[in-house]
Amino acid sequence: MCDSRQQQKINYYEQRLNIRQVIEDANLQELDEALNICDLSSVERKFHLWQRLLPRVHPFYAVKCNDDPMIVQVLAKLGAGFDCASKNELKLVLGSAVTPERIIFANPCRPVSHLAYAEKHGVTNGTVDNEFEIYKLYKHYPSSNLIVRYKSEAKEAQCPLGDKFGCDADGDATALMLLAKALELNVTGTSVHVGSGCSELGAYNRAIRKAKHLFQFGELLDFDMNLLDIGGGFPGSDDEKFEKIAEDVNKSLDRYFPDENVEIIAEPGRFFVASALTLICKIHAKREVRNPSTGKLDTVMYYLNDGIYGSFNCILYDHQVIIAEHYLNSTEDLPQFKSLLFGPTCDALDMITDNLQLPNLNRGDLIGFPNMGAYTVPVASPFNGFEVPKRMYFQAI
Repeated sequence: MCDSRQQQKINYYEQRLNIRQVIEDANLQELDEALNICDLSSVERKFHLWQRLLPRVHPFYAVKCNDDPMIVQVLAKLGAGFDCASKNELKLVLGSAVTPERIIFANPCRPVSHLAYAEKHGVTNGTVDNEFEIYKLYKHYPSSNLIVRYKSEAKEAQCPLGDKFGCDADGDATALMLLAKALELNVTGTSVHVGSGCSELGAYNRAIRKAKHLFQFGELLDFDMNLLDIGGGFPGSDDEKFEKIAEDVNKSLDRYFPDENVEIIAEPGRFFVASALTLICKIHAKREVRNPSTGKLDTVMYYLNDGIYGSFNCILYDHQVIIAEHYLNSTEDLPQFKSLLFGPTCDALDMITDNLQLPNLNRGDLIGFPNMGAYTVPVASPFNGFEVPKRMYFQAI
């Protein structure tokens, strides 16, 4: 059965999506819950940008970044592959008419029941980074294709991943390949993740060079090494930075993997969806703090209908720096005040930011937050009884 969100209406627009017009047409002042405005055409534009700048690299969307079925369906129709980490993510993607060959089970440590589900549905490609997982596969899914995940971290990344996943490329990776050979398992490629939100241009070149050495070792063991997975880390709201990273990746691939018989994939997540969602929040309460000596307004505290336990979990878990935009109709230059934004729950931790400059807004006014599509929706919870944001979908004609 399809997720109910798949049945939601798509609103169509011409040329560009006007957020202010959406707010006026939807009468959002009457809505208690926050609202995510999802631009599906933004996802399409990102896909075509990827194809243009990284023509040799097939994108496998990291479902964990935003598991909205509408987004998954858009990428499925465009021909993307998918990086899944669990049985439920596999179910979601397979239910969107995606063939098993377009999926990589990219969690190096999987429950046995999830492996059984993958085997039942023909998802053969999966990552591994330790000997215990190899023995698990030997016992429970020996016909799978092992993709050895090694460690090669960027010096600058929003969320480093090497402390949890990836084996040492120089020693442990080759030992795992020898173990797989002894157990008559099939190693078909390598996988790496330089870190989510990578800012170091040289990180991918370093990672791809390590992969080349592992491919050479695998060939010595008579493995048919045919899959190179360069992972994620690609920026979602900075196309200029992505263009520079893509140029570096292309040069590295041409140097180390000129053989067209090697399939090259990546696991972009935030690249596709970060800029696709704009979150609209309503101020449901405020407090003014005045200077005790002069009586002048010093600080304004606003309480919104979404917070750290909802979409803004990205501040804690993804280290995101938010951007706030008010929607006042006045064209005059309004005085700015130090502004604190709180979420709706009773937890004092539920502070969105304590260092914004905003005009003196009123209860019922709306604040928008662009680039809220990555690592927000899947983690949001209705803590304290407050609902997670509703969604509206838009697409260009």
